[in-house]
This record gives sequence, structure tokens and C-alpha cells, in this order.
Amino acid sequence: MTGHLHHDLAGEHLIDAARQALVAAGEQWTDMRADVFEALTTRATPASAYDIAENVGTVRGKRVAANTVYRILDLFVRANLARRVESANAYVANPHPGCRHDCIFLICDSCGTVTHLDDDRLTGSLREAARHAGFADVRPVVEIRGLCSRCAAA
Repeated sequence: MTGHLHHDLAGEHLIDAARQALVAAGEQWTDMRADVFEALTTRATPASAYDIAENVGTVRGKRVAANTVYRILDLFVRANLARRVESANAYVANPHPGCRHDCIFLICDSCGTVTHLDDDRLTGSLREAARHAGFADVRPVVEIRGLCSRCAAA
């Protein structure tokens, strides 16, 4: 398997890297965007916009509309700060916002955890097959469902 070698960031290092990447992309790092990103990074499983809106609303002490969170999450996906888990209509923070590549998600049907896997050979083959079939601007979405090692052992 051909993968990426990169250092996954967490905590304040991840938040700082995300802020820098968003500002470098010409966007503002507002308090609301910071709150949404922080809420996304503190979740162990993918989060829906509604989950994040509830969390941010609790922190802020006032209701936050899910539509506001959806717009911010869409921006985060475009800026490579977050990834959308399509089958769950949920989001995860990208632990390495400076690295653009296709993701393969391994999704546990029991506990809901998502493991991010890089395989340039596989996603490159998918891109090439799609181009050969006449598709342009190809973005592979690969999600594999099963049991993580912890749940499979239980």
C-alpha cells in the first residue's frame, strides 16, 4: 500500500494549523468557526451538524442553528480542515489540514469510530478508471463498513 507519511495533529496544535490553513485560503477564522472546529475535534466519532450545533449552543449559552453549522462545515471541507463521511452524513476533523489527498474511511458498525486510511495506489486507480469512463474532476469517496479491531475482539 502506498500511503502518506504525515504527522497527525491534535488539540491546540490541530486548531492552530486549521486556523492558519483557513486564513491562508483567504477566509476569516471567526469565533463561531473556531467553536465549530473545536466541537468537531473533541468528538470520538463523526458528528452531524445537529450534534455540533447542540454542542456549540451549550458552550455559547444560546441556540445555534444547524444551517449555520452546515455552512461552516462545507467551508471546512472545501478548505481541507474537515472530511465528510458520506454514508453517515457526518463530519470528522482532518488531523493534517496541510495535506490534500483522497481518504478511505473504515467505519465501525458497532461503536461508530472512523479510521482514516491513505492508499494512493487504490484511490489513484479509482481516479484513472473514472477518467477512462469519461468523468472529469473526479473525487473518490471510499467508505468501508465493518467492525474495528476492538469491537471484533469483544
